[in-house]
Amino acid sequence: MTLALDNARELRADERRERFSILGLSFPALILVTLLVFLPVGWLFWLSVIDGGELSLIHYRRLADATHFRIFYVTFEISILVTVLALLLGYPLAYLMSQLPPRWAGICLIFVLIPFWTSLLVRTYAWLVLLQRRGVINQTLQDLGLIDAPLRLVHNYTGTVIGMLHIMLPFMILPLYAALRTVDPNYMRAASNLGAGPVRAFWTVFFPLSLPGVFAGSLLVFILSLGFYVTPALLGGGRVMMVSMKIQQNAGLYFDWGAASALGVVLLVVTLFIFWVLSRFMRVERVFGGG
Repeated sequence: MTLALDNARELRADERRERFSILGLSFPALILVTLLVFLPVGWLFWLSVIDGGELSLIHYRRLADATHFRIFYVTFEISILVTVLALLLGYPLAYLMSQLPPRWAGICLIFVLIPFWTSLLVRTYAWLVLLQRRGVINQTLQDLGLIDAPLRLVHNYTGTVIGMLHIMLPFMILPLYAALRTVDPNYMRAASNLGAGPVRAFWTVFFPLSLPGVFAGSLLVFILSLGFYVTPALLGGGRVMMVSMKIQQNAGLYFDWGAASALGVVLLVVTLFIFWVLSRFMRVERVFGGG
């Protein structure tokens, strides 16, 4: 009995030493995360509840007006639309890449990654050149006789969605491809042997197995779209106001850091709420390919 108690004490002591060792090794990283993440976020919360040196919720009450409601509505509408379009365009390409031999799939993957080698600002200005009234697209359509007058493709809602979709598409394709590549082809063969046609086998076997990639890519694109600034500011031409642009306007034009901080806090809370909702319906680690 005494020997068993001694062994239990030694085991607990070893566990405590192991925990302290892990804590000691991770302590520098914890300090770095605290300095770079938690302190700025905490300062953001503090600025949002301060007005004239006193605690106040006036910045949050101002967000309840019709103007801010419209800004949030446009932000979510564009983010959802870009996410849906990226999924509709990215899934077929990711599926094709997953069915190719590794060599050809690698070549296709390089083309997907090429946009990352170019500055986001350069890509946005490139779309500005392509979509303007005398741009390449309008000029080509007029030369072919398909349109009589230039289409309004820039400095509006359409141009913003097109530019954001181009930039967000790789963020959708990469998680999809990673998930589709792990689906065993034998499952489809087994479904065919059991009498299922190609379409039925895809929707009943392949597509459900690819849902973690669908959720991961959609979540990633949607969250990134919520905070997008450069593309809406340039391609929207000031006519499409998103939350990130309003934050910049409050901080850079009006020097109202309290209002800008309140908007940032609300956007952060909404993002965390989305993660919470996702965790209620599906394990987050499974969404991102974990065990």
